Amino acid sequence: MRHLRALCAIADTGSLHQAARRLGVSQPSLTTQLRRIENTLGAELFRRERTGCRPTLLGRSVLSRARPLVDGMTALVSDAKAEADAVRASGPRLRIGCTASRVIGGWLRRLRLRLPGTDISLRVDVSARALLRDVGAGGLDVAFVHEVEGCPLAVPDGLEQRVLLDREPQFISMARDHPAAGRPVVDLVDLAADRWMVDPTVDGEWDGLRRVFDEAGLAPTVLHGDYLTAASLIVLGEAVAPCQPTSGPRDDMAIRPLRDDPLAVRLLLVSRPGVDTATVYGELEAAYREAARRAAGYHQWLLRNRSPLARTP
Repeated sequence: MRHLRALCAIADTGSLHQAARRLGVSQPSLTTQLRRIENTLGAELFRRERTGCRPTLLGRSVLSRARPLVDGMTALVSDAKAEADAVRASGPRLRIGCTASRVIGGWLRRLRLRLPGTDISLRVDVSARALLRDVGAGGLDVAFVHEVEGCPLAVPDGLEQRVLLDREPQFISMARDHPAAGRPVVDLVDLAADRWMVDPTVDGEWDGLRRVFDEAGLAPTVLHGDYLTAASLIVLGEAVAPCQPTSGPRDDMAIRPLRDDPLAVRLLLVSRPGVDTATVYGELEAAYREAARRAAGYHQWLLRNRSPLARTP
């Protein structure tokens, strides 16, 4: 269906450039896709001319059969969404998006208790930008995301923001027998010889870490992988990695703050206009307080920095 939509867009606009804009892809990507389609069929579907793209005889034949299929699929999706909306219309709903966070479980539990009868759904994504786009497009009602310091997120126009925490420090996870694990606070330079694990699919994570390394004049070895892989390497002493300060204690892993907190994120709740976020934000804040209290090292950090989140409500 993606290929058929691409062919119809090219024919409708008469231009690879305009078709790429309509489809939300780059022109080189669309050109490559068209070439693959034509190679599969063994013939050209469009003639590339100075004034644009014109369908060949075969192209017109393919398009005449493609358009009913594309229209039918569009109608199918639209009807299915309408039916799903009708099912949910019997009661209120709350569609939540979230980047990975230790507070999700407590937040959902609290919301289900406070909002009985509300259809609450959750989508977790590594990309804060993707979640914000979905809120802007109406696919989500709210999104709880983190913004890496030095790598600002582009929040779509018209959305509302509330800051849960302006600066959450990122701690470091390491093996229990790591030489630095015996200290309450770790200096960045003491980890210069370690291999650092970072997930490049998390918006801003690698750029933020690289900025901190550059400012400190360090160039450690960096490995790219997901959090599950990182955990398996960390417990074996093969890597260290930034982690959320709310990370719970583990027998095989040590979580320590960095001196002067060079790595940090901002925690945001972003919502569509008209969404009543008072309860949503209140329960998020309460869940965050709970998670912070359970992480003794982070709770002490909040107390030292006189954060209002350290106070008992």
